[in-house]
Amino acid sequence: MAIAHNLGFPRVGAERALKRLLEDYWAGNARRDELLAGGRRLRQRHWELQRDAGLALLPVGDFAWYDQVLNHSVLLGAIPERFRTDGAREAGLDTYFRMARGRAPSGADTRACEMTKWFDTNYHYIVPEFEPEQTFRPDGKWLFDEVEEARTVSSGIKPALIGPLSYLWLGKTPGAEFDRLELLDALLLAYAGILARLAELGADWVQMDEPILALDLDESWRCAFERAYRELHKKGPQLLLATYFGGLLDNLETALALPVQGLHLDRVRGDDPMEPILKACGTERILSLGVIDGRNVWRSDLETLRTQLQPIQDRLGDRLWIAPSCSLLHVPMDAETETELDPELRSWLAFAVQKIRETAVLARALSGEDSPDLRRELEAGAVAATARRTSPRTRQSEVRQRTDGIDAAMSERSSSYTERARLQRERLQLPMFPTTTIGSFPQTSDIRTLRRRRRRGEIDETTYRAGLRKEIANAVRVQEKLGLDVLVHGEAERNDMVEYFGELMEGFAFTRNGWVQSYGSRCVKPPIIYGDVSRPEPMTVEWIRCAQELTGKPVKGMLTGPVTILCWSFPRDDLDRRDVCRQIALALRDEVRDLERTGARIIQIDEPAFREGLPLRRRDWAQYLDWAVECFRLSSCGVKDDTQIHTHMCYSEFNDIIEAIARMDADVITIESARSDMELLEVFRSFEYPNEIGPGVYDIHSPRVPETEEMLRLLHKAAERISPERLWVNPDCGLKTRGWTEVHAALANMVQAAAQLRRDREKSRSPD
Repeated sequence: MAIAHNLGFPRVGAERALKRLLEDYWAGNARRDELLAGGRRLRQRHWELQRDAGLALLPVGDFAWYDQVLNHSVLLGAIPERFRTDGAREAGLDTYFRMARGRAPSGADTRACEMTKWFDTNYHYIVPEFEPEQTFRPDGKWLFDEVEEARTVSSGIKPALIGPLSYLWLGKTPGAEFDRLELLDALLLAYAGILARLAELGADWVQMDEPILALDLDESWRCAFERAYRELHKKGPQLLLATYFGGLLDNLETALALPVQGLHLDRVRGDDPMEPILKACGTERILSLGVIDGRNVWRSDLETLRTQLQPIQDRLGDRLWIAPSCSLLHVPMDAETETELDPELRSWLAFAVQKIRETAVLARALSGEDSPDLRRELEAGAVAATARRTSPRTRQSEVRQRTDGIDAAMSERSSSYTERARLQRERLQLPMFPTTTIGSFPQTSDIRTLRRRRRRGEIDETTYRAGLRKEIANAVRVQEKLGLDVLVHGEAERNDMVEYFGELMEGFAFTRNGWVQSYGSRCVKPPIIYGDVSRPEPMTVEWIRCAQELTGKPVKGMLTGPVTILCWSFPRDDLDRRDVCRQIALALRDEVRDLERTGARIIQIDEPAFREGLPLRRRDWAQYLDWAVECFRLSSCGVKDDTQIHTHMCYSEFNDIIEAIARMDADVITIESARSDMELLEVFRSFEYPNEIGPGVYDIHSPRVPETEEMLRLLHKAAERISPERLWVNPDCGLKTRGWTEVHAALANMVQAAAQLRRDREKSRSPD
């Protein structure tokens, strides 16, 4: 019979239980033993859910207090020097949190490790740091303890590790350029020790995640795979090599030749030819097929999948394993809790709980089971798929007609940047090195209470809006007192930078409990795009006008860009991504023009997901970048020359797409660069970026407040690469997740750093 298993489960838990555990501990409201006990309860609950759904093998080691890559850095003893205490390489829980966020309940504050996107997802991982002659001293106690915990729930367990090649690939070598593959032999010794211990604990299978096999790899990395798995396959448990997020393409031959006992393939995003795969399985190798979409929320048509997979089942028998395409970390917990969602829409959805059920049902169906409940499950999936495909609510003829009418002129500004910059400087009258923030200010308990009371019907709309205007007035007052040059309204009205817009546009559905982990305790609730997108009425104009009336300084209009709204939503899968993005861009174009008409002199259209949306394979980049740039320009180019367009990008490596970013033609771009110590600005040594740039001078994802001197040092580094006339001063990202005390102190230091930079500039220009 076909075997049902899972690669990973959402660790955040129902109602964001993990978030509450972490934040109570960080705030000093919970003891370490209370945190650890809460984690054990979460893991046990999740294993029980998967066992009871019918999975034969449960993943172990997919839980993390902050991030699974950081887990492996600790597991392998790869602790950067600044986090070591008295030279020790072992990392306690608070060292772990200091690596993640720069601060923990114990230990000195320090610069956190860099954070960036996990492949093409909105999940952020903590980047490993390697040094020459790096040694690895494995400490697997947390993993081995979890294996023992899982044994109390089920005898069918499967520890999950990030494979050695992917772990090396994901890391960096700050301050010392060398080939990371030089560390492979030492790393393999550490992995061998971990595998041997897992074998002693009775693990028959270990899942080795090697998602970099979906990327472009050169020959040295392909050869390294053969060397690594030749060593590891004989160290204990059987190995299931798991790849996901795309097909293997030119890496398929490498993967099929590896001496592993099982291979998992993503069949949702990959379509490698099956015949050579089946032939390579021979008479012994396991083939796991990820056919349940682990990254989107649509219900599967199980009957169609069964028909497609039955010939493979007939050929492999019990050597066919069925699974989601990747870890379910990227989807919400349970669609059944969405009782306020339209019943028809809810019938189209499957979250993590439903997806493990679909996995088990499909495996049973392929194994020849024929029972009334199984037939009902198969039929329900087929009915839901047909209903969504044929529903009239997914199409708007007016939207389709408008999209068809897009022409090239709509994506062009009237004048060149040089001419626009002259007009904008005359209008804005900003000082050298202008200071600003990225957009959001702290979402306080007062704001959350206001929103909650409105949702419950305890206050009317007039009272709610009056409360928001009070918060906006406070944000403006604070910024003026601090001396910032360009202000924001603070986004008190927004629950999330994408969800907010999804709630105000047609074609989106939104959930009450559809939380997905972004990093650490930070969760988002992606809206669901089920139909054609349009904007019935203005979405932000009221709030920007309110702020602008309170100050003579410019207040930025704040929007989330079309690519980011697309990437940070669960998109429909019955329409090409480009077409969906163009619909969103047209809706935002209308909002941009309304903001300009209401007096906004600066409008920021954030695109933090621009790099994230890039396909994993370079052969597909050009097509994506063409339509992504077009959609940004479509949203931004309907304004006059003296209206300044900003965009923001964060926590993404974009050096290799800098030319495409320049083609976006934003007047000002703000970028994350503090955690990397301005490393991201190296590209500007070789590429003459034409417009203005604001590199972030402090990391807002860490609670520590950097001193003025630290920010000034970063600004001087930035000024070596960016001409002073084009340099802005700002944080890395929005301040929504921070507290006001931190924000006051950090922004005051930032304003002082900009003032000092101006004085330094004047001194350098003085004849004396």
